[in-house]
Amino acid sequence: MSAQSFADRTLLELGRRLIADHYHFVTPTPLTHERVYQRLATPLAKDMRDVFGWSMPFEHSLFPADELADLERAGIVERDGALWRSAVRWSSLEGMLFAHSAYPTSQTDAIFFGPDSYRFAQLIVAHLQRCFEPVRRVVDIGCGAGVGALIAARSRQEAEVLAVDINPGALRLSAVNTELAGLNNVAVYHSDVLGSVDGQFDLIIANPPYMNDSQQRAYRHGGGALGEGLSLRIVRESLPRLGLGASLVLYTGVAMVAGHDPFLECVLPLVSGDAFGWTYRELDPDVFGEELLKPGYEWVERIAVVALTVTRRH
Repeated sequence: MSAQSFADRTLLELGRRLIADHYHFVTPTPLTHERVYQRLATPLAKDMRDVFGWSMPFEHSLFPADELADLERAGIVERDGALWRSAVRWSSLEGMLFAHSAYPTSQTDAIFFGPDSYRFAQLIVAHLQRCFEPVRRVVDIGCGAGVGALIAARSRQEAEVLAVDINPGALRLSAVNTELAGLNNVAVYHSDVLGSVDGQFDLIIANPPYMNDSQQRAYRHGGGALGEGLSLRIVRESLPRLGLGASLVLYTGVAMVAGHDPFLECVLPLVSGDAFGWTYRELDPDVFGEELLKPGYEWVERIAVVALTVTRRH
């Protein structure tokens, strides 16, 4: 067995063990996570939620020696001085368990999961509940841990669902999370937006990064003036790939400036006319307020989470 196969199999077996042990963890914002840490004089894991949810360091005695050795060999845990720490985190969502990057997500190729993931999942579920058109082919752009792809695949088990990302680590975790969920209608592909996948889709979903990140970490940095660049690119490249009656469901964030929504102002020319019907609404008017203290946000008054749905009529 190759090192990668061993790592993936070990991660999958760990996920199955956590499910059998009724593990459950809801991932908060990084700021909330930090505040929980601040309550503790010395964070030290007592159980699996502390290890794989709160990303606390732990003593070797928390695991049998042979299991700890396998977890280390698989790259799931690593030494942290005299202690150990998990390199992955497990989060619960819609009855499924997702592996993603541990806290803090400081690596440039970290795989994000957080409150946005829960809202994104709710948006997809709501759209599919209202959708009466056949959904045969779906793509989740920038799939990350695979939240969108798995939610769609479970709801439409007759559909072919593609999970695409430029991050090999995200594709690996999406594949593991798919197998853990017992779904057989998801395929993962390396693709820059839709560049490596052909044809039209009945549903295109995306939860892209939307921050202006000075470190340009892939899971946070959206590009453009205020983080809107990738979201706009997804809209431009997705609209020609929608079949008749098909929809783009985009969950993203917008840096509002002087009462104006710069993202919507750029989207309007793309969806105007008779070819498309569209809806746009704020899901949360104020998120990540701490970002306003950072360079590049001097003129931003708030960051809102928005949902754009575009459906091809003609």
